[in-house]
Amino acid sequence: MLKKRLIFTLLYKDGGFCISRNYRLQRVGGVEWLEANYKFSDVAQSIDELVILDVSRGVSDKDLFCSVVSQITQDIFIPLVLGGRIKTVQDVDLLVRNGADKVIINTLISEDQAVIKELVETYGSQCVIASVDYRITDGEMLLYSEQGRKRLDYTVEEYMDLLYDLGIGEVFLNSIDRDGTGQGYTLDIAKRVVAVIRLPVVLAGGAGNKYHFEEGLAIKGVDGVSTASLFNFIGNGLPQAREHLLDKGINMAKW
Repeated sequence: MLKKRLIFTLLYKDGGFCISRNYRLQRVGGVEWLEANYKFSDVAQSIDELVILDVSRGVSDKDLFCSVVSQITQDIFIPLVLGGRIKTVQDVDLLVRNGADKVIINTLISEDQAVIKELVETYGSQCVIASVDYRITDGEMLLYSEQGRKRLDYTVEEYMDLLYDLGIGEVFLNSIDRDGTGQGYTLDIAKRVVAVIRLPVVLAGGAGNKYHFEEGLAIKGVDGVSTASLFNFIGNGLPQAREHLLDKGINMAKW
């Protein structure tokens, strides 16, 4: 049986880091701020993967992004997932050369599926993750790309079938409505998605405490839970959350 994963996500924008609420960004500081407040060599002992997403809204400086990634991960020895602003195979090549074990794709899936297939052929399904961003409107689950700005013309079932056919290895299921709220994951939506998908699912958007992680991982078909909440989980938040999950008998790696 595969181990469940606890994942932390950093949101990078134009040389610094942000917190997000419903995909509205607020800068909190640069690398120095992050190091002063959140030692990632310590964090790495409590999480199974680190995700760093480039959420820059204009033209992104990929070399600067990679430089910042290198600075904050130099003493970390866990899987690294990078994403954001990916348009070409060359973009992914650059991220892999700079330490990415996996990449997260969103907008490119609806824009150029030939590139997605080439990525899968080049790096393998396990390397390519689809970020599925959604809102709930009048009770309907609507899918979005372009950092929540463009609605996609797919039903949930159609899109999940598309991801499987493209060879995507995993789904990063992110609630725009719950993003940054700390109100917990949308568990009913998670259950709906895992019922129609043939891929592993990671929940994102809404985690504010250890009980939210527990609730998410209790859903059959959910392989991981993620948070981007710098303030809710700063300090001992993540170590305590992991200890809680292990105490509850959740199948996670022990170090």
